[in-house]
Amino acid sequence: MDAISVSRTHAAPGFQPKAALELLKPITWFAPMWAFGCGIVSVGVPAGRWPFLVAGVALCGPLVCGTSQAVNDWFDRHVDAINEPNRPIPSGRIPGRMGLYIAVVWTALSLLVAWLLGTWAFGATLVGLALAWAYSAPPVRLKQNGWWGNAACGACYEGLPWVTGAALMSGGVPDVKVFALAGLYSFGAHGIMTLNDFKSIEGDRRMGIASLPAEFGADQAAALACVMMAAPQAVVVTLLAVWGFPIHAGIVAALLAAQFVLMRKLLAEPKARAPWYNATGTSLYVLGMLAGAFALHAMAGVP
Repeated sequence: MDAISVSRTHAAPGFQPKAALELLKPITWFAPMWAFGCGIVSVGVPAGRWPFLVAGVALCGPLVCGTSQAVNDWFDRHVDAINEPNRPIPSGRIPGRMGLYIAVVWTALSLLVAWLLGTWAFGATLVGLALAWAYSAPPVRLKQNGWWGNAACGACYEGLPWVTGAALMSGGVPDVKVFALAGLYSFGAHGIMTLNDFKSIEGDRRMGIASLPAEFGADQAAALACVMMAAPQAVVVTLLAVWGFPIHAGIVAALLAAQFVLMRKLLAEPKARAPWYNATGTSLYVLGMLAGAFALHAMAGVP
């Protein structure tokens, strides 16, 4: 049975409003909102900037990230019919072209809010939305290649929100150290995205999507993901120590050491334990981001 047949088999008549929220996947909003928060922590919140903070959190999470999820689900509807046929579009709970319309409207709303927040927010949002559409939509469809697709996701989930948060709060170009940590954690997020692709290996292979687990197999892809996550954190530890913040460096090093323990269990059964590691090891990873943000905060002498 092909993907279209599977989708029709599971179709349900009529649009279901709850399915629209499910399409936007609120659980995925946490990552960019956390990164945005790290950007805020790194520079502090000056008086009068609280409205920008609230609007920025909404922009990074429900709006831009929500848009990316809607776009991805629309262009992945045939793959999802194989991997996850109960998702809103292949199940028919969002019928016809409604999924595409939601993606377009959410894109426009994201741009409007970003424009109101100023040049930095608008520029970052343009880049983020362009990557979101390029990731999923033909003819570019970055997700066809696990290297490029995961890099785009890492930038959108970590680097762009972090820099945007710092820029909105500081009202200008963030310090180069902000760009350094944001870039390193974006690089590491490439590994997180690889583990996220473990759930769709079968469908990716059938549909010709060259995700790293589909290309290299579970064992090699998991090992690669671990290296991609660990290496930038080691660089962060080094930078924090060189910048004169040994306590913050020690915190990130301890969190990385704990990840190594968890990685050993992951590599023993990568396919079965990828979701487990995304809930455990990734939590330690993002705590390290916050530790790095507090170091930047201290460097800037923010009260």
